[in-house]
Amino acid sequence: MSGNIKNKEVFTEIVYKAIEDKIERRKICDKVLHSLPDWFGIESAILDYIKGVGEGVFISAYIDGKSVGFASMHETSVYADEIYVMGILKENHRMGIGRRMIEICSEECRKNEKMFLLVKTISERLDDPFYKNTREFYKAAGFLELEELPTLWGENNPCLNMIKLI
Repeated sequence: MSGNIKNKEVFTEIVYKAIEDKIERRKICDKVLHSLPDWFGIESAILDYIKGVGEGVFISAYIDGKSVGFASMHETSVYADEIYVMGILKENHRMGIGRRMIEICSEECRKNEKMFLLVKTISERLDDPFYKNTREFYKAAGFLELEELPTLWGENNPCLNMIKLI
């Protein structure tokens, strides 16, 4: 699951590693999510994510030995896995890290004979520029809008469930 790529724009090597240690997973998640208040601004939700990354697949991206992002994936059924939570430090956006994380998650789905990869994000009903970019990112990665779950995360955070055929 680890792999290396060279980012030609900044000549930085990005290394991807599967992390098994639950404490390390939680530290990475804590650091990254707390650095992204425009996306993760509800402390109780962050704490739930930190707790939840202890299970399933966890991939971290490293630059110069420091974690700059992660993706945590859970099994939802015999047919699908879900990106439970994913975050990349803002200064490392637009370097291809998120796109590569989606590819790694998709590879993991194929390896486990899954048909679908799911992700939840904020619906367009909430006019938020950060989540608009997030939805566009997922669409560019091959995800389709599956259903809106308007009360899953509360009335002020309408959820959009997206799906990708593997």
